[in-house]
Amino acid sequence: MTRSAPRLLLALLGAPFVTQGASGQGLPIATPDSVDLTASGLARVDSAMNAYVASGKVPGIVVAVARNGRLAHWKAFGVRSIEHKDPMERDDLFRIYSMTKPVTTAAMLLLVEAGRVTLDDPVAKFLPAFAGVKVWSPAGPVAPRRAMTIRDLLQHTSGLTYGIFGETPVDSAYRKAGLMEPRWTLTELVDQLATLPLVGHPGEVWNYGFSIDVAGRIIEVVSGMPLDRFMAERIFGPLGMKDTYFEVPAEKRARLTGYYGITNGPPALLDSPDSGSYTRRPMLLSGGGGLVSSAPDYLRFAQMILNGGELDGVRLLRRETVTRMLSNQLPASLIPLKVGEIVIPGTGFGLGFSIVVDPPIPGIADRGRAAWAGYANTYFWIDPSRRMIAMVLAQTFPFGAPPLELDFRRLVYQALQP
Repeated sequence: MTRSAPRLLLALLGAPFVTQGASGQGLPIATPDSVDLTASGLARVDSAMNAYVASGKVPGIVVAVARNGRLAHWKAFGVRSIEHKDPMERDDLFRIYSMTKPVTTAAMLLLVEAGRVTLDDPVAKFLPAFAGVKVWSPAGPVAPRRAMTIRDLLQHTSGLTYGIFGETPVDSAYRKAGLMEPRWTLTELVDQLATLPLVGHPGEVWNYGFSIDVAGRIIEVVSGMPLDRFMAERIFGPLGMKDTYFEVPAEKRARLTGYYGITNGPPALLDSPDSGSYTRRPMLLSGGGGLVSSAPDYLRFAQMILNGGELDGVRLLRRETVTRMLSNQLPASLIPLKVGEIVIPGTGFGLGFSIVVDPPIPGIADRGRAAWAGYANTYFWIDPSRRMIAMVLAQTFPFGAPPLELDFRRLVYQALQP
């Protein structure tokens, strides 16, 4: 699984700025000072990432920081695979899990812009099984006070859950149904979800769950395409995202990272880069968590969002659509977000992204900062006020341990020139 020297080496040594076409990276490259970042501050980012790797807490990491549409910092640390001992490289492939959700949201909004659906369409209009869905109550299942809509799916106010973050009777029913087991097609998963009660009335709860998977199935029904084909044709192709898949092609598997459980003992391989779940076509095309991507590819998606829907002369979404995505859609009663027992302070939700509405820590959480994360410890954020995108990618379980993103974010903001 070893690879040749990084393809950008000569370009990076020869010039501070190279174009995407010349080098193949996600965004044009800039020196830190040209985008008001300090080299010394970014060096502290690198020291912290190296320390995580040296301690054994994380086998490998990739970080990227872009401002004003240019990539000012892009580094790899540690190894891609403990078993192969091959160094992590900057364009390696990561299971991005829930970082898939903003992409699926964008896919749905393409259909909204085309007039094929509206945000206020009932889910049951496209998935009739949801016409009879009930809401759990202590007295027994009751009819929802209003229908679940596509808007509810995109902002997680549908009443759907995952069954793994709580101990309600609904969570128990989800676990009993085995919904997290890899044995469903998308159609089968959605049909099963429609037989189970909701954890709350649509529009009245914010609850993290299978909402975006249901949105993915609606995309298939409306477009007449499987979700992977729709994304490839309508998002990945136009944006030049050449490394984002539900199944990693054979010729790119040498770049797929290993996924490890990091507990008190030695790291345990949870998903192999050689023969694991992403080396074959999945039964379930999960719009909520099924993609593999690279830092360069996801940077292109994030930059399109930061640019108001356009990248390199290609307009994917209307500016007003992106403004809605990046604006909090929740009432004050549903803020801050809670995922199980985890509270995300000062944070609401737009369409596809968490949105900071009341900065909990001044200086590292600007109002309007959009973000999300993936279960294997992949994180990104878009800060419109700073014209900045940053991401840190790892492949470990459990999520949030160690606090990789918190340290990364603090140090990146400290690297901003005063």
